[in-house]
Amino acid sequence: MNQMSDRKIFEVPLYAYARSPDQDADTPVRHKAVVIGAGPIGLGAAIDLAQQGVEVVVLDDNDKVSFGSRAVCYAKRPLEILDRLGCGREMAEKGVKWNIGKVFFDERQVYDFNLLPEEGHEFPAFINLQQYYFEEYLVRRVREMQETGAPIEIRGLNKVLRVADKGDHVDLLVDTPDGEYPLQAEWLIACDGAASPTRSMMGLDFVGRVFEDNFLIADVVMEADFPTERWFWFDPPFNRGQSALLHKQPDGVWRIDLQLGWDIDKEEEKKPENVIPRLKAMLGEDVKFELEWVSIYTFQCRRMEKFRQGRVIFAGDAAHQVSPFGARGANSGLQDTDNLCWKLKLVMDGTAPETLLDSYDVERVHGADENIMNSTRSTDFITPKSEMSRILRDAVLDLSERYEFARPLVNSGRLSVPCTYDGSPLNTADALQGGPARSRPGSPCADAPLGEGYLLGQLGGRFTLLTIGAEAPDSLTCEGLEIDRLAVEATPEIHERYLGEAESAVYLIRPDQHVAARWPSFDAGAVEAALKRAIGKE
Repeated sequence: MNQMSDRKIFEVPLYAYARSPDQDADTPVRHKAVVIGAGPIGLGAAIDLAQQGVEVVVLDDNDKVSFGSRAVCYAKRPLEILDRLGCGREMAEKGVKWNIGKVFFDERQVYDFNLLPEEGHEFPAFINLQQYYFEEYLVRRVREMQETGAPIEIRGLNKVLRVADKGDHVDLLVDTPDGEYPLQAEWLIACDGAASPTRSMMGLDFVGRVFEDNFLIADVVMEADFPTERWFWFDPPFNRGQSALLHKQPDGVWRIDLQLGWDIDKEEEKKPENVIPRLKAMLGEDVKFELEWVSIYTFQCRRMEKFRQGRVIFAGDAAHQVSPFGARGANSGLQDTDNLCWKLKLVMDGTAPETLLDSYDVERVHGADENIMNSTRSTDFITPKSEMSRILRDAVLDLSERYEFARPLVNSGRLSVPCTYDGSPLNTADALQGGPARSRPGSPCADAPLGEGYLLGQLGGRFTLLTIGAEAPDSLTCEGLEIDRLAVEATPEIHERYLGEAESAVYLIRPDQHVAARWPSFDAGAVEAALKRAIGKE
């Protein structure tokens, strides 16, 4: 088996239970922030808050990493976020990097695509990496922060039994191997997954669609010479009438997804004696492999109506679900917490009104709806619901082999891209005439080479004034916030991504690296007004 199996990572506690002083307190101890769930999204939120000096406690009813590879595809934007959290480069170094995807119909390759055709980015379009590695790296980052005195704690085998929003705080009841104890949080972030017990305890639910189809996931350990690319088949000879997906992971592990149909016995289909013949039909009788992990999933495209419920805020799969084709689950969850944590810090400090958190709901519901729309369209294309839909789908696939116009119509999973918050109440109207659409207000900043490093390594975690060929103060103070200036030269990449037809530009960049406003030159009054709007004061 592979390296991780030899180490029995699924069995060794990473954050073993230890009795907390909170369990012996005479009255419930109140913490600034409590996160429920020590998966990638919960740990990402906790690290983000702790890096800003916010005291945070993570509660999880488990004490180790998730079993199986689970989420494996991580897009460029989440890697940029993770770099700011201190583990993006480690993820990229271990992960299998890829930019190319290929689409097959029957036995023919009909076309391929490049998700990052331009140069000048620190991170690739995607990496493939088992979720257990991801979680281990995040826990390791937490330990590093604790060694330097950061206010962050993970409590394993701490199961939340009750949640009650009291208006100015949240009451929790937590169960442990030593019994129950009460706890309080000024703010509670629920990152406890698609089945979210927190959501159930609060009587909340999802709205959306559940699709009538099932897919088998098999993680296979084998030596194979497939290239490092995403391969997707429609109606392959080894899975007639259905679809299949192949991805390479580290340690000789390959992820295979096989469409099974709706009317199946899930427990039977997961048995090795039924899985192995399917894999041999795909890989060939002579290929030697071992099964590492098997699961079956059903497409779901759903979300909560509101992600913020008073002082309880939902993120990741606890707030929204999409089909795994397109890699939009963990990737969008990390964008949730990236959007939330800087806002929560400003509210806690009294710098911004509590209503700023309503913009989290506005912006990330917009992101979830975008993901659900793309995921739903992918699912409808991959799994036609009528014979006419299948005929049309197959005609598009045939045309795509020869004609470029048909290729955008092929949908094997619209892959995760960062969300642009068009229409956000935090945006200031675009004042940069001729500026590139990709960097309009609401957009995430595009990376670019900068000296010996990259632009995004100089942005994030604070408000920044980015200037290109424009004069401005080196720093200024607005609404109690220090704003530093980052002056950059108009290199070809910077010009193409930030100037366009303009000769100079001034950008106000949010702490989450999204553009709040932009102008052709510096104007102190305009910057102050844009900052007020960006922190919810206008």
